[in-house]
Amino acid sequence: MKFKGIIFDLDGTLVDSLHDISDAMNKVLTALSYPTHNYDTYQYFIGSGLRNLVSKALPASNSSDDEIESCFECMVDEYSKICTLKTKPYDGIVELLEKLTSQNIKMAVFSNKADELTKKIASEIFPNHFDTAVGLSTEELKKPNPFEAIEISKKWNLKPEEILFVGDSDIDMKTALNANMFPVGVTWGYRTEQELKNSGAKTVINKASELIAIL
Repeated sequence: MKFKGIIFDLDGTLVDSLHDISDAMNKVLTALSYPTHNYDTYQYFIGSGLRNLVSKALPASNSSDDEIESCFECMVDEYSKICTLKTKPYDGIVELLEKLTSQNIKMAVFSNKADELTKKIASEIFPNHFDTAVGLSTEELKKPNPFEAIEISKKWNLKPEEILFVGDSDIDMKTALNANMFPVGVTWGYRTEQELKNSGAKTVINKASELIAIL
């Protein structure tokens, strides 16, 4: 089957946002005199939304629901100020998107990052490439819930099996399977090739240009 559309994850797939996310959370932790974390640790906090990241970053003794919510609001405020400061596309991504655009392949972004931030980053770093960028609006719709992915397929008037779902995490692979889309894992993000395969990736790529061959 010829694939006619691609849904991309954002963090760890299209952009390396690790430093901006980590810096924002560490600023919140420092203000509260809590221990901070290094970038390697944050790599494993990313993927399930910022609220989940805040929960993991807080000390176990200070992780009540009220504290998580308060710190989440502070983190989003800090992060929104710097979310494109150090965040950059991975090698080959811009060239890939330009080629896909020239071939009239439909493309969208679906992230567990807050919807407003997802739209901001996608539009500022990748103008003119995505007709849809969807982030997290409510916890119930967080990936691996396939609802938003299926809504994108309806918007495009494509069958789910005509769409590639590209991501760097187990959550992305599970989302693709739940949506009946073709899961493609990428190794340049925050998870290992084995984790991706164990989570259902049907193909794993090491360079952005390899996606063209799948199409």
